[in-house]
Amino acid sequence: MLRITNLRLPVEQPEEKLPDLLARTLGVPRSDLGTWRILRKSLDARSRDDLEFVYSAAVDLPGFTETQRAAAAARARHSVQVESWQPEHFEEPNPGEQSLEERPVVVGSGPAGLLAAYYLALRGYRPLVLERGDAVKERVPAIRLFDRGGAFDGENNYLFGEGGAGTFSDGKLTCRMSGPDVDWVLAQFVECGGKPQIIYEHRPHLGSNRLPMLVRNFRRKIDTLGGEYRFRCRVEDIDVVNGQVRGLFTSSGYLKTSVVVLGIGHSARDTYRALLARGLPLQAKAFQLGLRIEQPQDQVNRHKYGRDSYLPLLGAADYTLVAKGQPDLFTFCMCAGGTVIPSVSEEGKFCTNGMSNSRHDTPFANSGLVVTVDPTRIVGPHPLAGVELQQKYETLAFELAGRNYQCPVQRAHDFVKGRAPSPGDKPESSYERGTVALDLQQLLPPEVASAIRAGLPIMDRKWRGDFLKNAVLVGPEMRGSSPVRIDRDHQTRDCPGFAGLYPVGEGAGYAGGIVSAAVDGLRSAKSIVARYAPASR
Repeated sequence: MLRITNLRLPVEQPEEKLPDLLARTLGVPRSDLGTWRILRKSLDARSRDDLEFVYSAAVDLPGFTETQRAAAAARARHSVQVESWQPEHFEEPNPGEQSLEERPVVVGSGPAGLLAAYYLALRGYRPLVLERGDAVKERVPAIRLFDRGGAFDGENNYLFGEGGAGTFSDGKLTCRMSGPDVDWVLAQFVECGGKPQIIYEHRPHLGSNRLPMLVRNFRRKIDTLGGEYRFRCRVEDIDVVNGQVRGLFTSSGYLKTSVVVLGIGHSARDTYRALLARGLPLQAKAFQLGLRIEQPQDQVNRHKYGRDSYLPLLGAADYTLVAKGQPDLFTFCMCAGGTVIPSVSEEGKFCTNGMSNSRHDTPFANSGLVVTVDPTRIVGPHPLAGVELQQKYETLAFELAGRNYQCPVQRAHDFVKGRAPSPGDKPESSYERGTVALDLQQLLPPEVASAIRAGLPIMDRKWRGDFLKNAVLVGPEMRGSSPVRIDRDHQTRDCPGFAGLYPVGEGAGYAGGIVSAAVDGLRSAKSIVARYAPASR
């Protein structure tokens, strides 16, 4: 096939025009085109008067000789690149010779654990999936009740439960990685309920309303393939004999197994402490923390698109901004038409995150506003220094906001100028459970507050004064990435000194989003297949 890049269509033109554009670009009749597919699609919004979608596509020219194909490629416009292309092969290892006595156990059903379990099930290993929270059917109404003022459940919340934190994290599939493993993961998401466009969109998005169905469909497939889920089952310790995993101590009893995929997520702080006590090699790592910023979504749309006619075609606009400094301030997890939610996994703590449904249909835009910090420099040289830093400021946020999981808020201009909120001032926010006006610099390490105060005016200048206008800050935002890394062998992917234990995903410190976590889990599952033969039934 031929790969053609930098194909451009005005946003007003339907995607059905793409085959005509391919034919014109190659100088051939449309009838000469064989199969074709979109490889990549992104929006070029640099000129608000002429927005365009930019495509990369692969096309076959059946019956063409190599000379004719080369001639068609040479006829392409100078701005378009044409080259030979074929998809990379998704490699599947042959089962190893070492036979498993028991089936593998997957701890956690977030993206890393989910894709590891699914691949193992496809290959006949009948994995047992342990999830400390509830199934998604019970998880969704429990979270809705909490949003309306209900009691907090430490085992079933926005972070714990089927699908992990990813089920209520907006469903962004943006990933810096590429290759056949990424393609395979995205294809499985489509098969389980995601829209087909996620395979090629530049910023694919599932939507928090679709994610519960998706994780449930994965579970049904795993069940059909001989796997099993156990909910409300929390891992409390690991049984290790002579450096080999022998089993797990759980809240539901002892489980014998020699292979464990550890996909605990970045908020399982009690599990981190148990692993550290067991002697696992944990290290503190740099992570992102800060606040979230909310603006009216129509304000973002006007700045990005320039005119209202683009909105029905493109939907709610998003953005990505960086303010260079010491340290850099950058936006993260932008939720167009979204909602601020409580990212809380422990009683007596408060932290924010954002989500949006597939329609992006709230009047609010929100985004993380974070810097990267080394927690050992602030707290000290301890493997859980980052966890301690998170807990310190999350506890402070909970206490100062009234001990009822209300959200601290402050107008952005007041924060930049160092002014405390006016008495009784309650700026509008999408946070459902209620807000409390506070001076947000109290809820951040001083160096982080200073970086945000310095960086926000830079971002505002980039937007010609549109970024901070009507903007509200909420926070703190402490769960942007894991503050911990669990060591693992680069080749075998299991943990040194704990043979058979495979740390994966964000919680292990090896991923930073749904797709990268899912790919990490998949690759460890491949390593297990290459090493072991399935347990006999």
